[in-house]
Amino acid sequence: MGKENQTYLTEFILVGLSSDPPTQILLLVVFLIIYLLTVFGNLLIIFLIHSDSRLHTPMYFFLENLSFTDLCFSTIIVPQMLFHLLVMRKTISFMRCSIQMASFLVVGCTESSLLAVMSYDRYVAVCKPLHYSTLMTQRICVQLVAGSWASGALVSVVDTTFTLHLPYKGHNVINHYFCEPPALLKLASEDTYSTEMAIFAMGVVILLGPVSLILFSYWNIISTALLMKSREGRLKVFATCGSHFIAVTFFYGSTIFTYMQPNSKKMNEGDKVISVFYSVITSMMNPFIYSLRNRDVKEAFRKVLGK
Repeated sequence: MGKENQTYLTEFILVGLSSDPPTQILLLVVFLIIYLLTVFGNLLIIFLIHSDSRLHTPMYFFLENLSFTDLCFSTIIVPQMLFHLLVMRKTISFMRCSIQMASFLVVGCTESSLLAVMSYDRYVAVCKPLHYSTLMTQRICVQLVAGSWASGALVSVVDTTFTLHLPYKGHNVINHYFCEPPALLKLASEDTYSTEMAIFAMGVVILLGPVSLILFSYWNIISTALLMKSREGRLKVFATCGSHFIAVTFFYGSTIFTYMQPNSKKMNEGDKVISVFYSVITSMMNPFIYSLRNRDVKEAFRKVLGK
């Protein structure tokens, strides 16, 4: 194709996680189980929050939205991954690749913002309980969620536009299992420095910004908990923060490693494994960490089973 523009490409070939047939079968079984657990867990959370009036609070409103983004996040990536584990030629059209990239970025960046919003909600609940009802009204909660989606859409537009407007020489083999900006940058025929800087800048906004808010919230929550007279109250706060911190570490740790590396090296097998954490694993973990271990959610589940 020489110096032809990337618009002449009709398809990409995804290398996937493995080319070994026995390994592919094992991966198919593992990721199918993970996807089914993800769908079941997140749909269950959405159903329970809708069906139980006791869960119609700001915290569970944010949890419901997190479950929805996790469901979308996993569905954008995993079904195609499962299909490609069954076929020899792992192709995806240029249009489908573009749509997958844009959708993945919208939902992923929205989840990043939502996690920060949820930490802020817990900060207000623990550190400013007397002002909680005025600071976390229904209108404010809706605005926070809408702002999360708006930030995700903005980052997606910037990253996708910069990535898809790069010139290519016809190399269409992506060393990845889905269409993601860092993987596509390796196919560009010209210097990608400006695009990497744009993605890096968006990463500062949508990753380091929420992480800073989360750390600020958790620091104040833990400081407040240490001053509590009730031992049971302190343990409850520490248990909640501990489990949330695990989920946050998985998600932000892996995404920051991938997106905050200007002039990064070529994507290798280790990089693809790291991307599995934020693109597949966290969507399965979040329902169990944030919701299904919660006493109110458990009671709502028992109520549904009783009916």
